[in-house]
Amino acid sequence: MKYILLIHNDERAFAALPETERQQIFGEYMQLTQQIRSSGQWLAGAPLHPTSSAKSVRIRGGKPIVTDGPFAETREQLGGYILVEAKDLGEAIGIAARTPGARFGTVEVRPVVEAAAPASV
Repeated sequence: MKYILLIHNDERAFAALPETERQQIFGEYMQLTQQIRSSGQWLAGAPLHPTSSAKSVRIRGGKPIVTDGPFAETREQLGGYILVEAKDLGEAIGIAARTPGARFGTVEVRPVVEAAAPASV
C-alpha cells in the first residue's frame, strides 16, 4: 500500500537554525532517503519551497481567485513529502518516525487512494 508522509515544520524556526545544523538535518534526510530507496519502499519525495512562494486557488462564482501563500494560518507549514510503499500503516509510521522532521515538527501519515487503471482499448 502507498502512504504519503507530509512533513510539517515551522519555517521561521528552521530558517533561524545555524547553517551547519540545517546542513546536518539535510544530510540526515539524504541518508534516510538512501535507506528507503535501498529497501525498495521509496516511490517519490521532495522538499518544498517556503510558503512565501505558494499560491492558493479557489473557484468562487465560477471564477478563480488566486491569493498569496497557503490558505490556512498555522504554526507549522508543509515543507515536503515522501511517498513510500509499506505493508501497513504501522510500517509507514515507522518510516515517518525516522524522518528528521518528526523531531522538530510533525509528519502526517496518510494512505494514498489508488485509482483503478483505465481500461485499455
